[in-house]
Amino acid sequence: MAVLRLDLIGRYLRPHRRTVLLGAITLVVVNILRVTIPMEVRSVVDELQEGFSYSAILRQAGWVVLLASTMGVIRLASRQLIFGVGRQVEVDLRQRLFEHMLRQEPEWIQSKGSGEVISRATSDVENIRRLLGFAILSLTNTLLAYALTLPAMLAIDPWLTLAAVGLYPVMLSTVRLFGGRMMRQKRAQQEELSALSNLIQEDLSGIGAIKIYGQEASEQEAFAARNRSYRDSAIRLGRTQNTLFPLLQGISSMSVLLLLAIGSGQLESGRLSVGGLVALILYVEQLVVPTALLGFTLNTFQTGQVSLERVEELLQREPQIKDADPVPVRSRSTQQRKGCFEARGLTVHYDSAENNTLNGLSFCIEPGELVAVVGAVGCGKTTLARAFGRMVPLSPGQLFLDGVDVTQMALEDLRRDVAIVPQEGFLFTSSLADNLRYGDPEATYQQVELAADQARLADDIKGFPDGFETIVGERGITLSGGQRQRTALGRALLMSSPVLVLDDALASVDNNTAAAILDSIRAQDARTIVMISHQLSAAAACDRILVMESGRIVQQGHHSRLIQQPGVYKRLWERQQASQQLDTMAS
Repeated sequence: MAVLRLDLIGRYLRPHRRTVLLGAITLVVVNILRVTIPMEVRSVVDELQEGFSYSAILRQAGWVVLLASTMGVIRLASRQLIFGVGRQVEVDLRQRLFEHMLRQEPEWIQSKGSGEVISRATSDVENIRRLLGFAILSLTNTLLAYALTLPAMLAIDPWLTLAAVGLYPVMLSTVRLFGGRMMRQKRAQQEELSALSNLIQEDLSGIGAIKIYGQEASEQEAFAARNRSYRDSAIRLGRTQNTLFPLLQGISSMSVLLLLAIGSGQLESGRLSVGGLVALILYVEQLVVPTALLGFTLNTFQTGQVSLERVEELLQREPQIKDADPVPVRSRSTQQRKGCFEARGLTVHYDSAENNTLNGLSFCIEPGELVAVVGAVGCGKTTLARAFGRMVPLSPGQLFLDGVDVTQMALEDLRRDVAIVPQEGFLFTSSLADNLRYGDPEATYQQVELAADQARLADDIKGFPDGFETIVGERGITLSGGQRQRTALGRALLMSSPVLVLDDALASVDNNTAAAILDSIRAQDARTIVMISHQLSAAAACDRILVMESGRIVQQGHHSRLIQQPGVYKRLWERQQASQQLDTMAS
């Protein structure tokens, strides 16, 4: 697994290899200057003897200042280069993940959990950025610091060098011990913050239900509990940090004190100059930060590699619904885009289900025909609606649009030709006009008005304070259920697709409005309409009805003929009529 992870790191860095190489060169230069400066200081201190030349000392001091300034500038450049690589990888990877997620089928996102996917696209990508920025910079810098500094220290005095750095393994162990705890506590703090944010978002989304049932007090208690948990996790992290950093400072000070204690004896015997002792102290101080950071770096490196695997797991997941040698449907003329759907033994099976959801459906829907699909809950109606737009995995040779196998069509072309309106039409936090033209962002204002009029939404819009520019709020919260459904319907109508699939999209609309919408669509467009509906009164006005049961089409025909035949449709019709009579009597 370690080799694989290193391969992944190399793959992410490969597009930025020039920047990484330049950053590595600057690090080498920085560490060479860092070793050179204490040597120059040593020379300056050793020359501070009786009869020294002030001008010569001033020149040497100026030279040290110049070296230090140059080192600072180059160090800044090295950090910008290497941290910049991490940031660029983060941006590219997040974009790549987002585009990859858009290619996945909705069922997989839902089964995986949107929160899990978001976590990998945010927290894990940030961990990868730290791995490829901070961790690589710190590891490289530490290796260079020890590789260049230790020989210089040993050249001054080997025994003093060993005594000075003898406490550094203790410092590294301390950082490793506290660093792991800090990482866990930081992760726990982030999880508590995420839970707190989710609670706020959920309560704001369900503020209406909270007020209806008078649960303000219970929600306040729940928030207070979450808030206290977040506070406690933050305090635990703060305690660990406030314990670790004084410990590191203490170990560093002990190393310097040990160096002074032993070095004073070396000064007295004449085996070490004052300048040499000062240089050793500077070297010891220079190694404190790289040594302390090494422990954090190793933790960051481990966390980053885990995040690499989690992100790669998403990126390696191939969508089950994708283009495969698409035919050039774009070249078809308007006359060829008629909207004729034909199913030949259509079968759909979900991985999580034991039986087929659709089992061998065969039918033909002619261009311009208004067809209703009815049946009991769970019979496969919604799956059939999604199959028309290839929103579920399909086998070749089972579903055809205008004689072309939908699995051989480009998904973009198929979904331009088939507009699906789900029962829960999702609306974005934007203006009503933007939501209507979502399927066709280039649509003119006149086209938006026409689509709204067809969806019987125009009269409602006149009552809105800002008309078409009214902001509908998150998920269309400012609109009623019927208005949301009609907005989603208007969005589909604006696309001018030859096939319109209504998946119970008029469930929140009364029968008269639903009939008026269908009449308006058929009067202005010759498109094929497939209407999934529980409202059999609306289905009765359709050209043909497909009756489903247990994933099969058990009856089809016009309403007047189906109610004369014993079977599923007659039972559903009689049950609905009885329910309506009971409602009338109760009212």
